[in-house]
Amino acid sequence: MSDLESRPVIIVGAARSGTNMLRDALTSLPGFTTWPCDEIPFVWRHGNRAHPDDEFPPDLATEPVRRFVRWAFARQGRSDSLLVEKTCANSLRLGFVDRVLPEARFLVIERDGPDAVASAMKRWRAGFDLGYSLAKARFVPPSDLPYYGFRFLANRLRRLTTRDRRLSVWGPIFAGMRDLPRDILLAELAARQWHRCVERTRTDLSQVDPARVLRLRYEEFVADPAVQLAGAAEFLGAAPPAAAVAAAVAGVRTTSVGKGRQSLAPGELDLVEDLAASFTPEVRS
Repeated sequence: MSDLESRPVIIVGAARSGTNMLRDALTSLPGFTTWPCDEIPFVWRHGNRAHPDDEFPPDLATEPVRRFVRWAFARQGRSDSLLVEKTCANSLRLGFVDRVLPEARFLVIERDGPDAVASAMKRWRAGFDLGYSLAKARFVPPSDLPYYGFRFLANRLRRLTTRDRRLSVWGPIFAGMRDLPRDILLAELAARQWHRCVERTRTDLSQVDPARVLRLRYEEFVADPAVQLAGAAEFLGAAPPAAAVAAAVAGVRTTSVGKGRQSLAPGELDLVEDLAASFTPEVRS
């Protein structure tokens, strides 16, 4: 295995925090590659599929689990490129991911809470995207297909048969999320989801070598994307040409900054800001 193949890049962030933007910009550069789908949750959950949430403690990274995930990465990797992976649920289990891939580098991105929550609320109500689902389904281990097929149908049925037209599950599943009242306000559900992902990531980062972590802010990235992307590439040991960096971020805009604060109702905005203020001191950035 080459040196490039041996150093996977894991993008970590709560849902709708700019993880896709960062992944797409980075993998537009020469020397970077990724999976042919948005996320690989089925790879990360193999061997632990029945765990009730995505908050995997490190001890769930058993030898068979580590062997399977590492095999998947090795199979997808290329000898001339750094392999970049982004699954938002990993924001709830960074310690587990670190145990599986102790050689990985982490790009951690955070976004203003109201903007992330408002964007997530739209995804909770999103319709079915066949292409997106099939792309991810390619990476379901054959032994897990019946399990995930049933859960997928149940989730979609819930959306069709309830008044609020939202999915029963979307995005990272934090501990206790499945036990919340079915009629919980969507703003509260999305806010709790964002808060738990950010707090778990900050907590788990304290156990990771800082030399393997680069922390980014969504608002800073979109304000100066060429500089931010070049810095991320440098952190990963790459030096792409300035023209390649400019092309990779040509579509990055600041237009989404502040949209959540404008679209959330006053009570919803207060809820998100109260949760942000409650981050425990030991993990506050």
